[in-house]
Amino acid sequence: MISLPIRPIDDYAKTFIQLVLPCVVPLSINCQAADKINYTKPPFAAFASQMTDGLSGGGKYERPVWNLHDSLGLPDWLSFNIEHRTRYESLDGCFRGGCKGGDQQIPLQTDVFLEARWNGFRLGGEFLDARQFGSDEGSGINTTAVDDADFIQGYLAYGDQNINYSGIGGEIIVGRQTLNFGSRRLIARNVFRNTINSFTGARVHLLDYNNWQLNVFATMPILRLPNETDQLLDNRQEWDEEDTRTWFSGAFLEVFDIAWNINVELYLYHLDEGDSTDNQTRNRRYFTPGFRFYMKPTAGKLDFQTETIGQFGTLRGSTEATDGKDLDHAAWMQHADVGYTFDHPWTPRLAFEYDYASGDENPNDNHDQRFDTLFGARRFEYGPTGMYGAFARSNINTPGYRITVNPCSDLQLGLSHRAFWLASDTDAWTTTGSGTSALRDKTGKTSNYIGQQLELTARYDFNSSLNLETGWTHLFKGDFAKDAPNAPAGKDIDYFYVQSKLRF
Repeated sequence: MISLPIRPIDDYAKTFIQLVLPCVVPLSINCQAADKINYTKPPFAAFASQMTDGLSGGGKYERPVWNLHDSLGLPDWLSFNIEHRTRYESLDGCFRGGCKGGDQQIPLQTDVFLEARWNGFRLGGEFLDARQFGSDEGSGINTTAVDDADFIQGYLAYGDQNINYSGIGGEIIVGRQTLNFGSRRLIARNVFRNTINSFTGARVHLLDYNNWQLNVFATMPILRLPNETDQLLDNRQEWDEEDTRTWFSGAFLEVFDIAWNINVELYLYHLDEGDSTDNQTRNRRYFTPGFRFYMKPTAGKLDFQTETIGQFGTLRGSTEATDGKDLDHAAWMQHADVGYTFDHPWTPRLAFEYDYASGDENPNDNHDQRFDTLFGARRFEYGPTGMYGAFARSNINTPGYRITVNPCSDLQLGLSHRAFWLASDTDAWTTTGSGTSALRDKTGKTSNYIGQQLELTARYDFNSSLNLETGWTHLFKGDFAKDAPNAPAGKDIDYFYVQSKLRF
């Protein structure tokens, strides 16, 4: 790990302001009001393949103003997009077990998407090159940062937007594909992370346009290769493979506007995990049912969201194939938030949030209660991932609040503040390492207070093809982060990033 000098908090704040103010000042003169936005802003990630849908079509997201389709004079039935993201990130201090000093790296993400459409058929492919520069052996690099030159999608789909004039549309997609359902807490197409989860299998999508939609799928997760540290540091290329010993399947139903603009989601997922030659697992065999009620934010009105998730099954005591001990697994997770969007040109929104994800209560029995977020994303709730990623949806108890403002349609500012406790005093702070390297007090005698996290973000869209973003996160260490066995010495944590996104 690269040892960096400890920088004062003011240095990061000044850097943040210097990057934001040049955007704010000129925009305050000729700036379209935020409430006049006609399009949803796409996430700061490779998203061309998600801009349209086989059943509902497109139009939700703004097309890149610099686009290869028009420049090359391509026919309407063919889509061709290239996206590139460059990020610089710096971590001052550390929170993981046994670490010391700071670190920095430059992750790069280049994505190429191609899709042809004809008489209801879609044939598409997506190529992703995710690599990094500046990391070393102490950086803890893994396949969430590097997936050098590989296909994350390659599919054939057929859809009918009005099956037998019933008003219901249906589509089946087979092949390698990404999945992105509901709140994205359990299944997500990654946004901030440098690599993207993908699966090989089949998915059926049914849509009653004004009433409900249903997704049913059966897939094998994709193993990102290589997975050895030295090969990842060298950005070595190796083709990804299906995890043929693991099946991930389920059904997801969403019903629109059941009453008072409230939507409801019901789902059940099943993970049946096995060992392969190159991938020793904990043989997780989980059923994960859940439901969510939510109301979309609207100017001048309250909105809310509540999601309850259960999880039960079995898993092996460790990743060692010789470990024949199976544990009974029973866990749960709860999310709730309530927000209000003020009817003001800047559309400020204030939201109060709460999350609880269970942890293991007794490390010495044959039961496991640590919640597993499966293939979900966490950046939108718990702060940046990348080199940081201090919190995950597992063994946490965390209230917080979030403020967002849009001074104009091209600028979005955000502030988030959360406090974190362990849900179970005897379980680990799960993001601090694996096995014995993680911060854990099995006796439960150390305080369960991890600390507080403050995050500032700013995104500026020069146009629909060029986006800029920066953020600063500060972790105020609590007693557990300071005093738990194997806790690293040192003061609080500062994480800073700046990134650009080009879409063509």
